[in-house]
Amino acid sequence: MTDPTASTSALDTPRTAIVTGAARGIGAAVAARLAADGHAVAVVDLDETACADTVAAIAKAGGKALAVGCDVSVEEQVAAAVERIAVELGAPTILVNNAGILRDNLLFKMTVGDWDAVMNVHLRGAFLMSRAAQKHMVDAGFGRIVNLSSTSALGNRGQANYAAAKAGMQGFTKTLAIELGKFGVTANAIAPGFIETDMTKATAARMGVDFDVFREVAISQIPVGRSGKPEDIAAVAAFLVREDAGFVSGQVIYAAGGPKD
Repeated sequence: MTDPTASTSALDTPRTAIVTGAARGIGAAVAARLAADGHAVAVVDLDETACADTVAAIAKAGGKALAVGCDVSVEEQVAAAVERIAVELGAPTILVNNAGILRDNLLFKMTVGDWDAVMNVHLRGAFLMSRAAQKHMVDAGFGRIVNLSSTSALGNRGQANYAAAKAGMQGFTKTLAIELGKFGVTANAIAPGFIETDMTKATAARMGVDFDVFREVAISQIPVGRSGKPEDIAAVAAFLVREDAGFVSGQVIYAAGGPKD
């Protein structure tokens, strides 16, 4: 008899998940949560050695993880990484496109390099990873793609590149949902608000504001009265990849402590 107190995620079929940008922050928290839910997790980041802490933490907790170095904006590296993951962990049927960078500046100061770098990692990277992984999902008749957007998709001073990339991620997500739904594959996006990560610390530094002051100002505008943690986003991702979340697709979930869109 099924234990009624058992979590639904614990009853899911163990699968192979890929989480990009998983060496730290939100990506590391998502990887840890998916591993705790019983999935084998490929911890992907630009520098494979940077993934060591995330992999070690997962292993210590009894999970299974593999560190994979990959520049998600380079087609050949993505193909090789996904193939390696399929061989060493199993065919990936969960993909979380979290890899991202900041190159913040006001429009008149922003260089073409700043623009291209952000677009390449966020959008090109999500496209390449999704295209490489979807074959395994279609073959399995099951797939879950979760893309990380941001409340900055609604516009944010000094982030024309980042805002455009994150808005693009939402359109990309909805299109994947339309194209892949008939194969048992869902695609959804999470748009975090203020989350305490190295990225938000970098934003505060760019603005010349002490991070504690920056955080308190942000909290004063958040209805739930606190800042977000990477684990808050991991919890949303964990729901979206579950088997019983199969009727949720093409959605953008604003995880920001209150209404944003």
